[in-house]
Amino acid sequence: MKYMLMILGRQSDYDAMSGTKSADGPVWTEADLKTMFEFMGAVNNDLAESGELIDGQGLAEPSQARLVNGTRDGQPVVSDGPYGETKEVLAGYWVLECESIDRATEIAARVGDCPVPEGAARYPVVVHPIADGPPADV
Repeated sequence: MKYMLMILGRQSDYDAMSGTKSADGPVWTEADLKTMFEFMGAVNNDLAESGELIDGQGLAEPSQARLVNGTRDGQPVVSDGPYGETKEVLAGYWVLECESIDRATEIAARVGDCPVPEGAARYPVVVHPIADGPPADV
């Protein structure tokens, strides 16, 4: 079964990682970033070795995102991010092929232990099964 593991974050987290202090947490040092990237690299390597990794990416900061809401008068309705009404946004993801949701949950727990600087926000890792197709009764 395929699962998507989703990491959440806020614009202020991206700001802190690029050296801008915020009320939400400390500025990340170069050493903090290196430690995080090494940890995530090890997770990715282990998942690739086990054959469970399909894809995984960190996403650019929310201020670079766009919202597209269908069309009005034949033109897409586009607005810039970040999303004012949403505090947490998708910061990164993995698509995995795992034997069970328990295995996907085990991986999510490992990801949730990623080292961050003292006082930095921690977010849950969302584990979401990916549907194989439409329900059988459709």
